[in-house]
Amino acid sequence: MTGSLHFIGNATSVLRLGPFTLLTDPNFLHKGQWTHIGQGVVSRRLTDPAVEIADLPELDAVVLSHLHGDHFDRVASRELRRDLPVLTTPHAAKRLSRRGFREATPLNTWQTVVLSHGAAKLTVTSLPGKHALGPLGRLLPPVMGTMLEYREAAGVLPFRVYLSGDTLVHPELSAIRERFDGIDLAVVHLGGTKVLGVLLTMDGKQGADLVELLAPRTTVPVHYEEYGVMKSPLSDFTGEISLRRAGFDVEVVERGDTFTFR
Repeated sequence: MTGSLHFIGNATSVLRLGPFTLLTDPNFLHKGQWTHIGQGVVSRRLTDPAVEIADLPELDAVVLSHLHGDHFDRVASRELRRDLPVLTTPHAAKRLSRRGFREATPLNTWQTVVLSHGAAKLTVTSLPGKHALGPLGRLLPPVMGTMLEYREAAGVLPFRVYLSGDTLVHPELSAIRERFDGIDLAVVHLGGTKVLGVLLTMDGKQGADLVELLAPRTTVPVHYEEYGVMKSPLSDFTGEISLRRAGFDVEVVERGDTFTFR
């Protein structure tokens, strides 16, 4: 199986797995535009997306980790097809349905949905995620990680892609390794987002902790240096990975570039 990840910016990418094409966390605001992060917090985008929505290929679905303005923005809300399946949390699905997205599909933790193209199957599983720890976590929208398991035919071993979503490292993540025998590719949301000094997305150390916990074959970092609230640069993560000397394979994909994997 040959697949690819085309990095558009922030947590937005086009993932191709066999005949399936997915869009993750659509954020198409431009440099200098403001977005509502949540709980009254706004932040300005520091970069441009690599492409516009009109340039996207035909999509099978959107995988949305949660409903914050830097993951599903007003451009996505305005320009994405209303019949496009959006696989997301129940919280986000309910709100997107109100915006007219007729195929917003709610997934509770560990719930799955299967997409089909002939004999090829893509199983999408919602995984545990926590945007913040402690009392603040109850004020933020629920967030999910996602496991994508692609099988080109029945009986074939799956190729697994883990999308972390905007989670911090917490004990429930250990269950991911227990339930899934090997992760081929992990797409890890970093940035060290802080609001009022409170960490809301993984910084370099937490990102390295997650890679150490789940031991994916390859890791692609995303969601860093894109908004003013992101306080941990990519170098924090790559430096931490280097310090651990554990032989982790990290592929840094520049905005607009494509990483091909097997």
